[in-house]
Amino acid sequence: MGGFAAGNAAFQSWDVSMPTPCTWFHVTCGQGSQVTRLDLGNQSLYGELKPDIWQLQALQSLELYGNNISGKIPSELGRLASLQTLDLYLNKFTGEIPNELGNLSKLSNLRLNNNSLSGPIPMTLTTIQNLEVLDLSHNNLSGIIPTSGSFSRFTPISFTDNPFTFKNSSDSPSNNSATTAPSARSSASNIGAIAGGAAAGAAMLFAAPIVVFAWWWRRKPHDQFFDLLDEETPEIHLGQLRRFTLRELQVATDNFSPNNLLGRGGFGKVYKGRLLDGSLIAIKRLNEDRIGTGERQFLMEVEIISMAVHQNLLRLQGYCMTPTERLLVYPYMENKSLETRLRECSDSQPPLDWPTRRKIALGSARGLSYLHEGCYPKIIHRDVKAANILLDEKLEAVVGDFGLARIMDYKVSHVVTGVMGTLGHIPMEYLTAGRTSDKTDVFGYGIMLFELISGRRGFDLVGLANEENARVHDWVSHALLSLSLFCRRYIFSSYYILSVILSTYNALNLAL
Repeated sequence: MGGFAAGNAAFQSWDVSMPTPCTWFHVTCGQGSQVTRLDLGNQSLYGELKPDIWQLQALQSLELYGNNISGKIPSELGRLASLQTLDLYLNKFTGEIPNELGNLSKLSNLRLNNNSLSGPIPMTLTTIQNLEVLDLSHNNLSGIIPTSGSFSRFTPISFTDNPFTFKNSSDSPSNNSATTAPSARSSASNIGAIAGGAAAGAAMLFAAPIVVFAWWWRRKPHDQFFDLLDEETPEIHLGQLRRFTLRELQVATDNFSPNNLLGRGGFGKVYKGRLLDGSLIAIKRLNEDRIGTGERQFLMEVEIISMAVHQNLLRLQGYCMTPTERLLVYPYMENKSLETRLRECSDSQPPLDWPTRRKIALGSARGLSYLHEGCYPKIIHRDVKAANILLDEKLEAVVGDFGLARIMDYKVSHVVTGVMGTLGHIPMEYLTAGRTSDKTDVFGYGIMLFELISGRRGFDLVGLANEENARVHDWVSHALLSLSLFCRRYIFSSYYILSVILSTYNALNLAL
C-alpha cells in the first residue's frame, strides 16, 4: 500500500483479489464502497508515501502517525478534495511542506509535528478557513510564522521547537510547553499494532475488537509514567478554546435545571444546554473538590485535553472558570451514550444490531489507543464504561469523560492516586491501592465489551441483593459453562453453529 512495508500484520487482511477493500482492516468505506478513511497509525510502517494515493478521491481521513515513513510529503495530497484530517506526525518525513496542501479547503486537522521537515511554512495554508487543529512543532522549519487567515487562531504551541526567524525574542514560541508531542526519536516506532483478528469477525462480530485491543496491549512496549502536574508549570495557551461566561451557561441550562440533567459521574454532573445561536452543548459541572485544585492546574489540564483530537474522542469546545465554578463545554450527542441505547430502547431507537455493536467496539478501542499512544502526556481515562461511550449521529463511538481523568508521562510505572471510577469497572490493584496505569483502561474496556454483548451492567446491585452474579464477568464465567454444556449436546448438529460457538468461546475467554 502506497509503497509501505510493515513489520507486523498490518496488511494481513488486505486481499487484493477481493472486489472491494471495504472489508480490509484499517479501512473505512462510505457510499458506493469508496474509501473514506485509512487508519494506519502506530503500525511500524516504513518506506515512502507514494503520489498515487491521490486516486482515493473520497478519502476524508488519512492517519499515518507513529510510523517510520520517510521521504517527502507528496504534493499530490493536495488533490484529495474531500480530505478533512491529515495526521502524518511522528514519522521521518523530510523536505518542505507542499504548497498544494493549501488546496484542501475542507481540511480541519493538520498535524505534521515530530518529523524532519524544513523550509518555510507555505502561505497557502493560511487560506484553509476550516482549519481548527494545527501542529507543526518539532521540525526544522524556518522563516516566519504566518499570522494571517486561519493562522490567526493558533497559539505558539503549534510551532514550538523550530528555528524560525522572529522580529524580537518575545515572538518566539516557548519550547517548554507541557503539551508538546514527544520527539521523533521516541518509542513510537516500537508501539505494537492494533492488528490481527479482522478475519475472525466473519465468524463472530466481537472476536475482532477483543483480539485487536488485547493483542495491542500484549505487544506494545510498557512505557513508564509519572504525574505531570509538578511545581514548575510552563506557559499555558488556550487560544483555540472558547472561554464561556458563567452567565452564558446559566442561561443555556436554565440555571442548571434538573430538567436538563443528562447524567452524573465521578467528576461531576452533565447538563444539556442551548446557546443563544441555537446550538446544543453538553456542560460538565465539576465537583467542588476540583475547585480546590487551583486555577493554574485546572488550565493546564484543560490545555492538554484540548490537544486530544481524534475521530473517536469527544472534542472539548470551551470552558468556564470562576472562584466557585469549574465547567467544561462539549458538543451535544443526539444519540446519547451506549448505556442509554442498550437499556432504554424505544420505537424511534430500536436495539443496536450486531454490526453496529462491533463498530462501536472498534471505535472506542481506537479512541482509547489514541489517549494512551497518540497524546503527550498520556491520558489515562480511569472510568471506561458504556455510559462514557457516546454515539454520534452515525452511531460512531466517541469516548467521553476522559477530561480530568489522569494525565501521565514517562518516569514511573504507575501513579498512586485517589480511586476514581465505577464499581465493576475497576481492577483490583487500583481499587485496593489506588495504583493506576493504562492497564486500568484495558480492564474497563473488557468490561464494557461484556456490557455491549450482554446488555448487562458492569456491576448489578439488584443481582447482588438477590445473591446472583452481580459482576458482569461473573455472569460471563457462568455463561461460558452453559456454553460448554450446549456444545456437548449439539456439537455434531451443525458445523455453522459450532463455528459460531467456538468463536464466541474464544472471544469471551480472551477478554476474561
